[in-house]
Amino acid sequence: MELQTRSLWLCALAVALVGCSKPPPEPEPVRAVRTMTVQSGASGGVAEYAADIRARTEARLAFRVGGKLVARPAEVGMTVKAGQVLARLDPEDLRQAETSSRAALASAEAQLELVSAEFRRYKELRDQGFISSLELERRSTSLKAAQAQAEQARAQFGVQRNQAAYTTLLAPGAGVVTGVEVEVGGVVGAGSPVLRLALNGPRDVVFSVPEQAVASLKLLQGKPGALRVKTWGGTAELPATLREIAAAADPATRTYLARAAMGQAPLQLGQTATVMIDLPALPGIARLPLAAVTRVKDQSAVWVVDRPTMTLKLQPVAVGGADGNEVVITEGLKPGQDVVVAGVHVLSAGQKVKFFGAPSVAAAAADAASARR
Repeated sequence: MELQTRSLWLCALAVALVGCSKPPPEPEPVRAVRTMTVQSGASGGVAEYAADIRARTEARLAFRVGGKLVARPAEVGMTVKAGQVLARLDPEDLRQAETSSRAALASAEAQLELVSAEFRRYKELRDQGFISSLELERRSTSLKAAQAQAEQARAQFGVQRNQAAYTTLLAPGAGVVTGVEVEVGGVVGAGSPVLRLALNGPRDVVFSVPEQAVASLKLLQGKPGALRVKTWGGTAELPATLREIAAAADPATRTYLARAAMGQAPLQLGQTATVMIDLPALPGIARLPLAAVTRVKDQSAVWVVDRPTMTLKLQPVAVGGADGNEVVITEGLKPGQDVVVAGVHVLSAGQKVKFFGAPSVAAAAADAASARR
């Protein structure tokens, strides 16, 4: 009887102990994730650069002589014709120099006439035997020296006459004045820019590119329509052909200046534009939203959904850079993989998930193939 009572007590104690133990944990809910299927093939893009419209030929006009600027009929924005007067210097000093050189020329020519007459007389005397040949040679040498002095004076007079004409600055061709460097009353040196003149003709779009883009841009040089240009405020895209790239970087911005030909497009000088360049497609590159990439132990990674088990796996990737709101993945992903693109900071390895909303076309195809197997 005691043994039976003891057994009942032991059973009651076991039941009590079981009732006091914790219940088993509930299974973690399956999280719905938003994914993107990595596309097969290549991935490119479009690079955009701020630019402005300029004339193909823009001359910085200067006087060939120095002096004081006394007149400047040309103003910024003025349309001028070939040969039109743009500016004038005070010509007084150069006129005086021209007068001086003209007098020196007259003196040299008079001296040449005198020496020539003497040579003729001495030649007659030598022919008659009154003087020696040596004396005639002296007179011949004097004649040659006088001829050389006359030639020198004539050349000097020509230079001074030209310099007097250089006090008037003429337009080398038809165009538009785009800048003024010196105002009336200023003293300019020979060769110092006075005006900037954009000559009529083809237009160029000018923009600056960073050093890393120069190599790929050179591949497009000379290809018609390889660039597209859209003016700010406009909607139409105009084709352009890359014409040249600067050989050296700008010392201030460390960028390279590029010029693309626009032909006779109806564009205004100085107009702001955007140059668009289609980047070459590179195999093995994927583009994902910035929110899809996380950082784990100094390594960029993404969460990939394993379809057979519908669990998450952390996949390290190599990031090649950012393009707008997208990140360029150069290594680590394969076509067809499903990458989580939202809420990556709350996920963990091996976590059970399900697709948010309807699966993508690639996901449905993969599920159908698994069912057939």
